[in-house]
Amino acid sequence: QTQDSEDAVEVAERILAELMRPVRLGDNEIYTNASIGIAPGHADYATTEELLRDADTAMYRAKAAGKAGYVVFDQDMYARARSRLRVETELRQALDNHEFRVFYQPIVTLEQGRLLGFEALIRWQHPTRGLLSPEEFLLVAEETGLILPIGWWLLHEACGQLKRWRQRHPGAHSLTVAVNLAHKQFMYAGLPQQVSESLRAADLSADGLHLEITETVFLENPKAAENTLRKLKALGIVLHLDDFGTGYSSLNYLSVLPLDTLKIDRSFVRDMQENPKHAAIVRTIVELARDLGMETVAEGVETVDQLRMLERLGCHYGQGHLFAPALDSDRVDKLFDRANLELVPAGEVGPEVHAGALRAGLIKRTRDFFRRV
Repeated sequence: QTQDSEDAVEVAERILAELMRPVRLGDNEIYTNASIGIAPGHADYATTEELLRDADTAMYRAKAAGKAGYVVFDQDMYARARSRLRVETELRQALDNHEFRVFYQPIVTLEQGRLLGFEALIRWQHPTRGLLSPEEFLLVAEETGLILPIGWWLLHEACGQLKRWRQRHPGAHSLTVAVNLAHKQFMYAGLPQQVSESLRAADLSADGLHLEITETVFLENPKAAENTLRKLKALGIVLHLDDFGTGYSSLNYLSVLPLDTLKIDRSFVRDMQENPKHAAIVRTIVELARDLGMETVAEGVETVDQLRMLERLGCHYGQGHLFAPALDSDRVDKLFDRANLELVPAGEVGPEVHAGALRAGLIKRTRDFFRRV
């Protein structure tokens, strides 16, 4: 123990330097490293357990930042640790109290204006903070492993809801639902069985379920990722590669993996008209997918100009606030009750409107309709 943080840092650096030296075992040289947490000693600590607790918190922060480093504990770190622990506890309670909700964002065909299906998006109906978006809790769920039970619940609920819509509403028999798989879900050895069980429980055919993964799943164990994808494909599942172009982006796996769709990240769609580089990326993704026999979905479509540009490029599908926000299941039921599913729902649009290209007038009525329901 030392009272001076600078002294502690100096000691930590000496330890790390020593650990970098190889250790010879027989004919082999072994290299080691360490993550070090430093808690400055001062009068605020009443017990040694409190001091060790804060040093432990700093050590885990050092691990998260990368091995062979050190972190000095501060009060902001303690506040974040307390907040994380609170969220973890509340997430466990949320599972028991059935506080999670599923919202569904429509995905439409850009050329014909047909409703393809929905992406299932999880929300947390917090008892005191209101409706929370995934950004406010999924990271903690990933770190604690709670993403597994939450993810299985979402998958089961989305499959069941799609089956109910198919049974209740004429014209909904071909609709699909897309569900995101978290990294830990995808790496779970029992994933194909979990998917089969969810389909069986809902009495839903596999072609109705689209699973979305991100490029990060190929970083850790590419061979295992390929095996999992092939098992899912054998079930008849449609596979989407989400946020394409923002992560690993090795083009090699596109030629060997059984992927069906590339999803263009909203960051490229958002400013592709003002940013020539992003426009080039979108065009390249669409052309690449077409050459590989894959389809494309553009996320975050918000303006008519974006839609027209995506149409010209040959993008197949789109989702975003131009068409509709994410809707709860009750609002989707109202949508089905009032809309002709052969077209993107457009309120008063009648049979004189053919299923041709989606145009500005139809888009405006579509948005107005979604807002009314």
